[in-house]
Amino acid sequence: MTRIRLAVIGVGHLGKEHARILSTLSDVELVGVADVNLDQAQAVAQRCGTRAYTEYWPLLNLVDAAVICVPTVYHHAVASEFLRHGIPLLVEKPLASTLQQAQELTDLARGAGVVLQVGHIERFNPGFEELQNRLLQPKFVECQRCGSFTGRSTDISVVLDLMIHDLDLLLTLVDAPVTAVDALGVSVLTEHEDVANARLHFANGCVATLTASRVSTSPSRQMRVWAPEGYVHVDFAKRTLDLVQPSAELRRHGLDLRRLDPAALALLKTEVFGRHLETVHLDRNKGDQLTRELEDFVRCVQHGQSPRVSGDDGCRALALATRILEQIQTHRWQGTADGPGGPRSLPAPLGPLFRRAEDGAAA
Repeated sequence: MTRIRLAVIGVGHLGKEHARILSTLSDVELVGVADVNLDQAQAVAQRCGTRAYTEYWPLLNLVDAAVICVPTVYHHAVASEFLRHGIPLLVEKPLASTLQQAQELTDLARGAGVVLQVGHIERFNPGFEELQNRLLQPKFVECQRCGSFTGRSTDISVVLDLMIHDLDLLLTLVDAPVTAVDALGVSVLTEHEDVANARLHFANGCVATLTASRVSTSPSRQMRVWAPEGYVHVDFAKRTLDLVQPSAELRRHGLDLRRLDPAALALLKTEVFGRHLETVHLDRNKGDQLTRELEDFVRCVQHGQSPRVSGDDGCRALALATRILEQIQTHRWQGTADGPGGPRSLPAPLGPLFRRAEDGAAA
């Protein structure tokens, strides 16, 4: 099969990893990388054995497909040019800065009859793939995605930067529309939300809570799912799952704690996990999700297949993120219409939370 000529537009923190992996795929010819920072483009091009560009337009006539990793605010402008030339794309998440722009890109791809894949990389996480293989009716879900401050993606809210990963996963797991959204967020270091929390209600009775932070002291990428079938904890960083389900005996007969004497109750404490609640730990740490995502994109371009994460999927996640951002703007911190509200207007602090000298000496 003829090798696909590919380019990566934007080779910063993530784009350079796209280029590195693509340069190793046997059915890909990486014909160039583009970045406004010439030094960065040249450094990545040299490592990947390709050519460096400071503009993307020379590549329009040289490629069969492209990966767009420029800052989110430029997604629409850059991606639309490639789509107008009938070039299949993988666009990093979020698909665009606004839902209108995202829908325009989706319409362009559909009109051109080309693949438009969105970089919701966690769909390719082996841990999430394993979760999807399980018989599960999610009824309560907790998502936590926290990281330290990196100085990247400060042109967008943490909702579009981090939380949107879990929004896409939720929309994949829960086959029902979202009926209500409650959300709040705080701008800590940037002009956009750096910390956000949302509570979603689905038409099928499922409730989900999501927390995202890019100013956390410790990283965490986890999802907890409660369902009639049992409980699942997914660690996206470790690509592991912990599953818990009631034993067949517990489902049939239940457990009446009122009938247990002190000795039986003491024994129960040691037998809860194992006899009554069966557990299993699964390690699915095989292969990184970025390589799997790029291989899927290449396969879809080669065979004209629909990508796992389509432009429509990207629009759905962005539409829900937009609803959350709108709720964040209207949140009132003191419960009154004339009080402080939104992510940048908090109540005045009562004073310092701690004093270094005094608390340090006490510790």
